[in-house]
Amino acid sequence: MKTQIDHLVVVAKTLEMGVQWCEATMGITPAPGGEHAQYGTHNRLFKIATPANPLAYLELIAIDPGAKRPAGASAARWFDMDDAALQAAVATEPRLVHFVANTDDIQAARTALKAQGIDRGPAVHASRHSRRGVLQWQITVREDGQRLFNGALPSLIQWGKPDAAEPLRLHPRNSLPRSGVTLHSLAVTHPTAVKLQAAYEAIGLTGIALQTGPANLIATLHTPKGIVTLQSLGI
Repeated sequence: MKTQIDHLVVVAKTLEMGVQWCEATMGITPAPGGEHAQYGTHNRLFKIATPANPLAYLELIAIDPGAKRPAGASAARWFDMDDAALQAAVATEPRLVHFVANTDDIQAARTALKAQGIDRGPAVHASRHSRRGVLQWQITVREDGQRLFNGALPSLIQWGKPDAAEPLRLHPRNSLPRSGVTLHSLAVTHPTAVKLQAAYEAIGLTGIALQTGPANLIATLHTPKGIVTLQSLGI
């Protein structure tokens, strides 16, 4: 099982606020993304890949006020986006709240976490249209929408159809231009760091500095405006 950082998740109150924040903070305008009808959200993206994290991009995501969610859609949005505390935290400024890890065997990764006593949620099939075709993926989303461990345990994603010969052919990294922003490091502190470390090892995730301490995700980025540090601050 191969698992690595896929993308960082930054939640904004509105997508317009997210774009303005990105321009002011990092000096770039994120690329167009798309809509996620099942969850009533939409996003913008930009590449932050490096040789150490070749798939990495940053997702700015917000609730889409114009979305009409289909009948039978999950009651809760992904990434705790319906949570009142998270909504209050992003009311004035977007915030890093989570990250997603790419795996080549999402079912095996789910099983490995279950063996650690962690229910990461079912693997939900999702898709959206892009300029290069239809992006399809499976992602773990709990029915309650919770991220777990204050966002420090990644959601799991596997790109492409389950039987795709080239699952990463339509990965967003292939259509995103170089943004001028790169991921220098992702670090995590959490009161239950020992349990988190065991979870990371169970799914084969490496390259993340993990220490015991108050819950926090810390992403350090090199940007046109210099070094920028994003933090979740326990939300």
